[in-house]
Amino acid sequence: MKLLEMTGSATARVIDAEAPRPKPGEVIIETARSAICGSEMKTYRGKGMASGNTGHEAVGTVVAQGDGVTNPQLGQRVGVSAVVGCGNCAECDRGQYTWCKSAESRSRMHAEQFAIDARACSPLPDELPWNEATLLTGDGMGVPWHTAKKIDRADINTIVVMGLGPIGLGNVLLQAHLGRRVIGVDIIDYRIDFAKQLGADVSIKADDSLIDQIIELTGGDGADVVIDCAGQRASVGNSFLAVRRGGVVVFNGESMEEMLAPSRDFNRREIWAVGCWYYFMHEVPEMYELWRNGLDVARMITHRFPLADAPEAFALFNRGQTGKVLLQP
Repeated sequence: MKLLEMTGSATARVIDAEAPRPKPGEVIIETARSAICGSEMKTYRGKGMASGNTGHEAVGTVVAQGDGVTNPQLGQRVGVSAVVGCGNCAECDRGQYTWCKSAESRSRMHAEQFAIDARACSPLPDELPWNEATLLTGDGMGVPWHTAKKIDRADINTIVVMGLGPIGLGNVLLQAHLGRRVIGVDIIDYRIDFAKQLGADVSIKADDSLIDQIIELTGGDGADVVIDCAGQRASVGNSFLAVRRGGVVVFNGESMEEMLAPSRDFNRREIWAVGCWYYFMHEVPEMYELWRNGLDVARMITHRFPLADAPEAFALFNRGQTGKVLLQP
């Protein structure tokens, strides 16, 4: 089968690889679509991944079952969760795999086939197209919806989204759909313009005047919520400067740096800070309903490439000249 291999230093190639075989409790998915996520850029730009890739958003059809698997059934269309719990704890019983103490992440989904735990699969409604399904069962809408549920308050009207990669753009689309006023922020003109197409009321560049612009746009108070989707030192700092007193900062962007000072960032302005990573399995049907009720997630997709052209797709994504990018074997 064909598999994308990340060869490091912002290069990749498509190679021939042995087709996966299911272990007990696993299924093999014939990939219909996979999506590129911004979190993959660290590996892509860095050391790469020998004989594989960091692809973790995909949908497809079950073509093989491991021992002990009865669901999903052969031939069933499914989306998958890249975060898989142990299956034997209270958190897993509730579908909260990200809270499982033994949770693991799965990847290698930029391929013609991939293996995944059966319990990580969500059956797709018959009427749901592949493109939309890729976003609704992956990071693309999963993280924004999980975030939206954490800030479901009547006093939240204006939301700033810091960083307009795929997760940031998903937040823009969803929050605008929910009736909030959205201000998008990025350093790349393409993404700034695209955020406006997805519903941002205002979309601005992160320069030295950023905070002054946001304060002016929010009547001198700051935003009710700032969602940091970049995870950079500047974006984290700006998130606290842009939020109003008593407001909420939500972290979607990944960062391992220590950037915060409790007194300055939290105590003296009584700021709430919320971490938000991936989504819960029981939230997938809720996202299907969002789509049925008019959330056009396909608007986030700007490019589609055959798997054979995945290196070109990654190079374009790496330059920040895309929204959501799909690969199709």
